[in-house]
Amino acid sequence: MINLLKIRDAVALNGRTDARSLSHQFSAPLAMVEAMLKQLVIMGKLEEVDASSCLSGGCKQCPETQKCDTKAYQLALKK
Repeated sequence: MINLLKIRDAVALNGRTDARSLSHQFSAPLAMVEAMLKQLVIMGKLEEVDASSCLSGGCKQCPETQKCDTKAYQLALKK
């Protein structure tokens, strides 16, 4: 069974990931994973990452950049 801790740990291991990847990784419904990610953001454990800050630069060269609304997540930085 998937839970918030497993989602947070998976994001930590991947560094940066999206809901679709986690959904496939855990064989869980996308809507459930999105809801869990949203809850982790509210709790301050994760933060959304702007797609334009993609480290590989691949998003900037993607022809679908303007239509892409994929949200990436990473561990929240402690302040």
